[in-house]
Amino acid sequence: MVEPAPVARAARPAAERASGATARTPVRSAWRSALVGSALGLAAVAAGPFLLDTYTTNILIRALFLAALVVGVDILWGYAGVLTFGQSAFFGVGAYACALVFTHYGFGPGWAVGALALGVLGAAGVAALVGWLAFYHGASPLYASIITLALPIVLVQAIFAGGRFTGSSSGLSAFPTYYWSVGTWFTIAGVYLVAVTAAAWLFVRSDFGRLLVAIRENEERCAYLGVPVSGVKIALMAASGAVGAGAGFGYAAFTNVVAPELGGFLLGTELLIWTALGGRGTLIGPVLGTLGIDVTASYLTGALPFLWSLLIGIAFVAVIVLLPQGVAPVVASGARRLLGRGPAAPSPLALAPAPARAETREGVAAPLKVENLSRRYGSLKVLDGVSFEAQAGAILSIVGPNGAGKTTLMRCLSDGGERTGGRVHVNGVEIGRGAPQTVAALGVGRSFQNTNLFDTLTVGECLTLARYKRDGARKFARRLALDLPQPALDILSATGLSDRLGLETRHLSHGMKRGLELAMVLATEPDVLLLDEPTAGLTKAERTAIGGVLVDLARAHGLCTLLIEHDLDFVREISDRVVVLHQGELLMEGTVEEVVASDLVKAVYAGERAETAP
Repeated sequence: MVEPAPVARAARPAAERASGATARTPVRSAWRSALVGSALGLAAVAAGPFLLDTYTTNILIRALFLAALVVGVDILWGYAGVLTFGQSAFFGVGAYACALVFTHYGFGPGWAVGALALGVLGAAGVAALVGWLAFYHGASPLYASIITLALPIVLVQAIFAGGRFTGSSSGLSAFPTYYWSVGTWFTIAGVYLVAVTAAAWLFVRSDFGRLLVAIRENEERCAYLGVPVSGVKIALMAASGAVGAGAGFGYAAFTNVVAPELGGFLLGTELLIWTALGGRGTLIGPVLGTLGIDVTASYLTGALPFLWSLLIGIAFVAVIVLLPQGVAPVVASGARRLLGRGPAAPSPLALAPAPARAETREGVAAPLKVENLSRRYGSLKVLDGVSFEAQAGAILSIVGPNGAGKTTLMRCLSDGGERTGGRVHVNGVEIGRGAPQTVAALGVGRSFQNTNLFDTLTVGECLTLARYKRDGARKFARRLALDLPQPALDILSATGLSDRLGLETRHLSHGMKRGLELAMVLATEPDVLLLDEPTAGLTKAERTAIGGVLVDLARAHGLCTLLIEHDLDFVREISDRVVVLHQGELLMEGTVEEVVASDLVKAVYAGERAETAP
């Protein structure tokens, strides 16, 4: 075994070293943009009734409410990667809450507030239920889309079945409402859209907004970092449902007419088309796209009903093929080139050591205990009867020929739903069938055989994401300082990543990506560290540096480390004990010297590849 390699500590704040960092913080920039945009939007709302004719003002009121609905679609689809067809249903719930209460129960300020609350809370509840059905652990994105696709269909059928109470296919009309002027309703709709868009702008540029992007890019990695992915999506669906219901309520109160089409599948599909054409993941693009397309449609559908639909369909296909991100990013890029401005500067982020945890591992259960673990795929046995314990402050290496079941073992240890039989205890607690985020909460951190990161996030954003389990994520602000445990800081320093906090991960070298993934896992402060070939593809110097840090983690920080590695020289240098797997069974467990001297192990490796036998 080797002594831990010396690790250089960062001497100055990372904010000073991050390439391209400027004094302007992302928090101030986001709030300044929101305030300026809100001011311009409110000015346009105030001037609209005086500059536009009555017909245009009327159709713009509808478009403004629909644009607020589209904001929810863009956050779900453009930022979180959830393709949803069901947002129209929430619009319909809000509209029918207004119409049903005003028609059958009463009208007045109290009834209006009650109807609005009924619509918003009802839509949020329905959205949460749909999210629970769509986003449970293991559900595919296609399944979620199908669930949301069925929602507006179910709502419309419920309206049809309501008979005279809901108006069936004819809807409800002529119910009492506030007969304010068109200008007043234009102001209400415009202010609602500006408020929703400004809040959404701050939200998507916050730490939580970056979390949504991470979920869109690599949901699996988020789960293994302890992020409750399903819970985040459900909460997001519920919030967007509430916003959509508010827009539907306002639209119904203005038009004095509701019909099943307001919550139907056709509107849900149109919302996706408007979002795609405007530019998903941009917020402003879908809003402007909705306003432009809906207003234009109101003028042209009467004269060119079939041709207009054909033109929109052709435009949608063309944008999907030629401009997958929509029109807004192209316009924004052209504007930056015209003005001679580059992309926004990376976020300055200062790193500091996190306070040491007070708990001690003395006198407690082994950090990891595996009992009779098995994994089968039908009649195929991949793992069978594997049992061992891993201790704190020690490195346990898992070796064996290709196909021995090593990576499958890692999956079974980090995801309770993977194993077929047996038990896994972490710090004395059985993981049961817990999802990866549940197992991570018990103290398990895992790196993958192939680098598993987030291409469009910066190094600093990845590290902030890794701290979600400990620090949470701000919903309307960005962190300017990040406390990391010393082991993670050591990895960042050893790999040079502390000088590249503002660099997107897709621009990192392979060795730096490996180092970043390890630093992210260590940032979660695990008790059990699962490493699947952490030195694959690294240079000799990088392997030495990583090996030194791993030994230091075990000795100085008492971390329980399980290591899968094909570099047997590396295994010999850093391991305390070795487990040998062969054909899914535990062939041998012992010290490095015992395994190296074993004739049985030599025979197994000789049969696989004699030149690398221990």
